[in-house]
Amino acid sequence: MEPAKHRTRPRGIPVTEEPFRALLEAAPDAMVIVDDGGIIRLVNAQTETLFGYGRDELLGRPVEVLVPQRFRDQHPGHRLGYSANQQVRPMGANLELYGLRRDGAEFPVEISLSPLQTPDGLLISAAVRDVSERKAAEARFRALLEAAPDAIVIVDDAGTIQLVNAQTEALFGYRREELLGRRVEVLVPQRFHHHHPSHRHGYVDNRRVRPMGAGLDLYGLRKDGGEFPVEISLSPLETPEGTLVSAAIRDVSERKAAEAQLARLYDEQRHVALTLQRSLMGSPAPLPDMDTSSRYFPARQGPGVGGDWFDLIALGGGRVGVLIGDVMGRGLEAAAVMGQLRSASHALAKTGMPPWQLMRALDAVVSELPDQLVTCCYLILDLDDSTLTVCSAGHLPVLMVDPTGQVRRLPVPVSVPLGVGEVPHQETRVVVEPASVLALYTDGLVETPTSDIEEQIDALAITLEKANANTSCLETAADSVLGALLPGPQEYADDVTLLLARIPPAPTTAVSALLPARPISVGDGRRFLRRTLRGWDCEDLVDTACLLASELMANSVRHACDPMRLRLRRTKDELHVEVCDGSPVLPRIRTAGPDEESGRGLALLDHLASGWGILPTQEGKAVWFSLPLPVSTRRQEETEAQEETEAGEARPHRDR
Repeated sequence: MEPAKHRTRPRGIPVTEEPFRALLEAAPDAMVIVDDGGIIRLVNAQTETLFGYGRDELLGRPVEVLVPQRFRDQHPGHRLGYSANQQVRPMGANLELYGLRRDGAEFPVEISLSPLQTPDGLLISAAVRDVSERKAAEARFRALLEAAPDAIVIVDDAGTIQLVNAQTEALFGYRREELLGRRVEVLVPQRFHHHHPSHRHGYVDNRRVRPMGAGLDLYGLRKDGGEFPVEISLSPLETPEGTLVSAAIRDVSERKAAEAQLARLYDEQRHVALTLQRSLMGSPAPLPDMDTSSRYFPARQGPGVGGDWFDLIALGGGRVGVLIGDVMGRGLEAAAVMGQLRSASHALAKTGMPPWQLMRALDAVVSELPDQLVTCCYLILDLDDSTLTVCSAGHLPVLMVDPTGQVRRLPVPVSVPLGVGEVPHQETRVVVEPASVLALYTDGLVETPTSDIEEQIDALAITLEKANANTSCLETAADSVLGALLPGPQEYADDVTLLLARIPPAPTTAVSALLPARPISVGDGRRFLRRTLRGWDCEDLVDTACLLASELMANSVRHACDPMRLRLRRTKDELHVEVCDGSPVLPRIRTAGPDEESGRGLALLDHLASGWGILPTQEGKAVWFSLPLPVSTRRQEETEAQEETEAGEARPHRDR
């Protein structure tokens, strides 16, 4: 029988430390223990697997057998340096380390060194880990980083740059080594340095993938000091060493320049469109006998132009017309339709056409336009008797603030919008109290995507009531209403129109006489006219007024029928005379022959009166003319008005 073989125990590892061997074998990394001469004294099974050597092939050999040939000359010096300064630490910190397999293949490794003091002397334990997979992943990550179209800057939680790609070098003008290890603020303009660290810390505390500085203008700083606009997307990266933040930076200089150019073009086109709309919409002349206030705001979104319009029309004979309309839709097409309808409605209203007839005429115009619907409301106010004749085609209700401050809707039937066709439009006559305020408006003031329009009209009524209670000035009231109802100045999507009109008090210098349509009535009318004008201190106008009124009354007697009414009213500037009769036939100017006795009345009217016109009425028609008051009469009126004002102001002082 052969004698028993004894394994050779490596020098420096006593028998009493057999548990140490078991621990060595259980380690997850390859463990190589060498003495102070660099001779391998102990390895574990993982070392055999990692390097491809059998255990017996390694024991007793220099550790350099596991080191690639190109590092062997320097390795003994590094080993001796560690022996002189023993501590647990990684080997070759910040260096690329490689191991050498038995087959000659090299592979990247990480090595941790630990000193072991034994009775036989110093031993050095090296834990060797293959990092091939991690290095491959890092290489893929770096390749992806370099392939990214944007500049990528990766910083740690202290703001120190850890990694950049080639696009960062190209964008900021730095070499890679000039950036690594520096604070990221080197890429931020100086004026932002004070706040940038706090923003950076805020992101670390609430890290998520998001754009940086949403809604803000961000800028980068090149090495040459040039600034440029950027967009930045932030992403957190969790690593064993801690949280890193990846910033993808994109130069948006070209896009910002294009946006600025588009904004300039948009502003220019919007200005042209609004100028066109204002030209089409016109600016109604103020009515001398009526206090009004109007507001129009184009939409702040989209093209801005729309189809809203309003008009104030002096009809003569103590009557004024008020009209508001809204072409459905927006843009230049709506504005063009609005321009056509405004011109047509103004011309038709000047003929004295009653509201229902004007609506029917506009309905015919809109029906010829493809795919158009229009809402419109037209009312005629008779200043002498404070009556309104109103016709509404699908428009929002007219609100009225009475002298007590109460707001109500005018009881006016609303028919279908213009363009529907074949539906008659009804007009209604309403008596209103003097000093009442009418409010006409379009849907842009009360219509919102999230609320009921009836609730918004009620809100408008409440706002009108408050505004009227706070001020008697319509301009101030209009501003107050708009400020309360409209959203932010950049938010309303439809154009907005508001028109306020105060019913003036009935003139104290207004009288009328009802006469039968007989020849004798012409003389009676002249005598009534003379008495009235003398009582009004208008003696200078008696002859001219009697001549023209006689012509109109003679026409009524000859061509018309009962009832015939002579109406006189005096304002601070003019005398108005009107003759009404029961015939709907409207007279027209014609050229009379040399031997004709008739045909000269309207020609005289046109020559001598400062203004005249013909108005259809429910009974028939009214022909009116106006004459300017003499300067002396106007001065007397102004003096009397001034004295009354001063007396009214002085009265409370005497009471006190």
